[in-house]
Amino acid sequence: MATPVGYELFESVEVEISRAVATVRLLTTERVAVLSAQGSQAELHFDLGRALARLREDDAVRVVVITGIDDGAPWILPAPPYAEGNRLDPEPVDFPDWLWKGFQGVRLTQQTLAEMEKPVIARVNGDCIGFGQSIMFGCDLIAAREDAMVADVHMDLQKIFGFDTVPGDGGGALVPLHMFPAKAMEYLLLAKPYTAAELAKMGAINYAVPAAELDQVVDDMVRQLLSKSAYALALTKRVVKRRVAEQLNLSLDAASAYEWVNFLHYRGSNGKPNLNL
Repeated sequence: MATPVGYELFESVEVEISRAVATVRLLTTERVAVLSAQGSQAELHFDLGRALARLREDDAVRVVVITGIDDGAPWILPAPPYAEGNRLDPEPVDFPDWLWKGFQGVRLTQQTLAEMEKPVIARVNGDCIGFGQSIMFGCDLIAAREDAMVADVHMDLQKIFGFDTVPGDGGGALVPLHMFPAKAMEYLLLAKPYTAAELAKMGAINYAVPAAELDQVVDDMVRQLLSKSAYALALTKRVVKRRVAEQLNLSLDAASAYEWVNFLHYRGSNGKPNLNL
């Protein structure tokens, strides 16, 4: 199916609209790497936020489903340029550099997920890591294959970046709304991974099912949503999401700023982070 008019410029996500349901597919790191090699400036944080903002205004859409483009492939972003030793020159800092665009995209994505009046379902069809799990926790309903691994890895990035960092992509605000405080702290501070089955057992997500049953579960939720009043759904979501929007307002800007500070500190230390900071 052809990409709907108005969505074709979002390079790192694919949008398909059929019978009032928009399916947003997140590209894999491999596909984003191919685009980058071709000179693309594709940036998932930013593209997803803009696509969701566009869908919020699209009267042809009543329900949004976010999923990975390939079943079984992880929801995870490529590492930044200095993950492979190609550390960016600290001076000059261009505006907007990739950090600015990424964090702007994070805020747009999370705030739109909280504010858009249409129900959003996370169809987790692969491991959900980093920003992927923050997207998942920002959705209204979450169905996942039971063997999918879910983790916020900001505090386990020594082996990739050379330093750990603050979860500034929304996880720090959203995870405490889905887990008991002690579990949320363990998950974030120790970067403890969980399977989707474990998250469903603790009540942090709606469903964890065998991969072969995932489509049926999501389709059932979509069918039920489409059978209800669009206005009643929209206003009910707004009421329920006030708490989420308030939590994002309290902490998302600060968390993004703190993570940005961690990155800039690393850039200015010749790749040798000061772990005492």
